Amino acid sequence: MKNSKVMNSFLEAVSDIKDGSTIIVGGFGLSGIPEYSIQALKEQGTKDLTVVSNNCGVDDWGLGLLLANKQIKKMVASYVGENKIFEQQYLSGELEVELTPQGTLAERMRAGGAGIPGFYTATGVGTPIEEGKETKIFDGKKYLLEQGIVGDFALVKAWKADKFGNLVYRKTARNFNPLAAMAGKITIAEVEEIVEPGELDPDEIHTPGVYVQRLLLGSNYEKRIEKRTVAKA
Repeated sequence: MKNSKVMNSFLEAVSDIKDGSTIIVGGFGLSGIPEYSIQALKEQGTKDLTVVSNNCGVDDWGLGLLLANKQIKKMVASYVGENKIFEQQYLSGELEVELTPQGTLAERMRAGGAGIPGFYTATGVGTPIEEGKETKIFDGKKYLLEQGIVGDFALVKAWKADKFGNLVYRKTARNFNPLAAMAGKITIAEVEEIVEPGELDPDEIHTPGVYVQRLLLGSNYEKRIEKRTVAKA
């Protein structure tokens, strides 16, 4: 297929992610994370990364692999409670952290992808989140100015795609992925199935292919769960 977005190698797909890049990564916890793209980045050894994602995986999986390899310089996230390495690097000054309320982080990604440079929100007013940010009064209520986020690259995981890069996510693995896909200048999507153009119902497409530049087929995804809790027999 001429000018196909489908690539055969994850290492090739991330090869131009250079030291110091900003990458936006889909997923929530370990649900819907781009497992193979993260592993390829680890293998490549790209460092001094600014990573924007809801959280930073766990110590031995997801973005935690990049942390353990000391490839992340700054983390922009809304939750960091599952990663001991994260805690150690932050307390030692090795890792810069920008904590952002979850809804604000989602909207910052969406705004960046939509070409909106900033927006006002009441979330964080009167808390440390407000420090250093411009504020404005609307109808007697105080709001913070938050900036949209645009990444040099975005790494996302979808369930199914066609060769044009139209993406379909499965259930909760959808999470931050559509927003991340919008916000990357170059979006790398990994999927479990690739079909021919026209095979996807237009109404089921979550991310239009215009947002996706590179597409990879993965298999045997681990899809780990952070904490498995079961009832006693």
